[in-house]
Amino acid sequence: MYAVIKTGGKQYRVVSGEKLKIEQIPAEVGTEITLDQVLMLGEGESVKVGTPVVVGATVKATVLSQGRHDKIRIFKMRRRKHSQKHQGHRQNYTEIRVDLIADGVASLPSA
Repeated sequence: MYAVIKTGGKQYRVVSGEKLKIEQIPAEVGTEITLDQVLMLGEGESVKVGTPVVVGATVKATVLSQGRHDKIRIFKMRRRKHSQKHQGHRQNYTEIRVDLIADGVASLPSA
């Protein structure tokens, strides 16, 4: 089973057991977080698409580490003007491991 989640303004396709680096989340290392903005669920040929999110679907993940990406260097130059600008940037990230993808259907009582 896979899911498409939205966090930090970006969308990620995740499966159970996968590690990924997302935008920084204020959580301690080792804690379990719940990502509830699930845009799509899929398993084999069946796909469930939300409008905009799938109701009741959640993704549970464990925070593995907090860190910073490699520095990117920004260089701007105006030709023939003797004007140069140097700048650098390191983006913060949170590394997570996806533990469980729950579709929310099993928890509904049958009528």
